[in-house]
Amino acid sequence: MRRRTTALVALVGASVVATGAVAHHSFAMFDRTRTTTVSGTVREFQWTNPHAYIQLTSRDSAGREVEYSLEMGAPMYLYARGWRPRTLRPGSQISVELHPLRSGAPGGVVLEVNDLQGNPIGTNQ
Repeated sequence: MRRRTTALVALVGASVVATGAVAHHSFAMFDRTRTTTVSGTVREFQWTNPHAYIQLTSRDSAGREVEYSLEMGAPMYLYARGWRPRTLRPGSQISVELHPLRSGAPGGVVLEVNDLQGNPIGTNQ
């Protein structure tokens, strides 16, 4: 009986942990039906777990400065694709293709990063 109870507790615990992991990786906040491109200047490249971020300063249609917070994958996956903690430096001029936030706030999830000449950045190509 004790072994059965221990197994049940372990199973319930594992299911709670698995549910939390799945919830963490939700992309519901991003509009995956739309793709947009934003060009600007890197303010900061955050090489952090569980996701890396690009803080990008751009100008809106009225010429006002807008800061985008752009989510990327985990550093271990980025590293496998050729990214390094110093791939982007403050002041770098880049163009980012992304799925925007559903809320309309300046941000999104990164699909591709290029220099302003259209050359991919941080890839093993």
